[in-house]
Amino acid sequence: MGMVIKRTTGQKIFDVGNHIFLLFMVVITLYPCIYVLAASFSDPNEVLRSGGLLLWPKGFQAETYGLVMQNRMIFVGYKNTLFYVIGGTAINLILTILGAYALSRKNVPGVGVMMLLITFTMFFRGGMVPEFLINRSLGIYDNRWAVILPYAMSVYNLIIMRTFFSNIPASLEESAKIDGANDFVILFRIFVPLAVPSIAVVGLYYGVGHWNSYMRALIYLRDRELFPLQVVLREILLQNQNEALQSATDTTFAYAENLKYATIVVSTVPILCVYPFLQRFFVKGVMIGAVKG
Repeated sequence: MGMVIKRTTGQKIFDVGNHIFLLFMVVITLYPCIYVLAASFSDPNEVLRSGGLLLWPKGFQAETYGLVMQNRMIFVGYKNTLFYVIGGTAINLILTILGAYALSRKNVPGVGVMMLLITFTMFFRGGMVPEFLINRSLGIYDNRWAVILPYAMSVYNLIIMRTFFSNIPASLEESAKIDGANDFVILFRIFVPLAVPSIAVVGLYYGVGHWNSYMRALIYLRDRELFPLQVVLREILLQNQNEALQSATDTTFAYAENLKYATIVVSTVPILCVYPFLQRFFVKGVMIGAVKG
C-alpha cells in the first residue's frame, strides 16, 4: 500500500479557496455564452423583459436564424471563410515549421541575429498604410491572397515551435544523419511526428485567428463575393441596426438585438466544434513549447 500523506489545515483551506475561485471563473465565463444562446432562441420582447438574466429560452422561436440563413451571402461567407481558414492555416503551419526548424539548428550561421530581427517585428510594425501600399504594389489587392499572405507567420507561434524543436535530443538528429538522412527527412520523419501536440495548438491559434478576422477583409477586399463570414454578418447587423433606429420602436429594437445574438451563434459555433478534437493536445502542446532547456 502507498504511503498516505496527511494534508495540513492550510492546504485544505487553499484547496477549498482554489475550487471556489475556479468555479467562479467557470460561471462568469460560461454565463455570457449561455445568455447569448438562450436569447437567440427567445422571443425578442421576452428578452427585453428578462432584465438581463436569462438561462433558457423564453417564448421559443427560431425566426431570426431563418432570416440570417436566408441571406445568400451567408453561404458565400462560409465558403470564403473555409478557404481562408484551411488554406491560410496550411500556409501558416508550413512556414512556421520550416522557419522554426532552421532557427533551432545550432550549426546555422547568424541564427541569433535572424532571431533578433524576427522578434523585433513582433513589437514594431510599419503600420497600416505601408502594408496597404505594399500589398497593392504586389498585385494582391482585392484578392483572396491579400487576407492570407501578409499574415503568413506569427512570431509568437514561431518561438513556441522553435523552442520545442530545440529541446529534441541532438542524438536523434545525429543518428539519422549517420543513416544518411538529410534535413528534410529529419524534419518530416522525426521532428514533425514528435511535435504533433505543438503543431495542433499552433494550428488552432492560426485557425481561430483566420476565422475571427474581419479587419483584413475590410481593408483589402472590395469584391463582396470574396468577403469572409465575419464581414457578411457585420453587414447584416449594421443593416438591421439602421432599420431599428429609423423605426425607433421597442419591438424593432428588440428584434435587432435578437438578430445580433443569432449572428453571434452562427459565427462562433462552427469553430467551437473543432476545439474538442484538439483539446487533448492543447495543454501538452503549449507546455512542451514553453519548456526552456
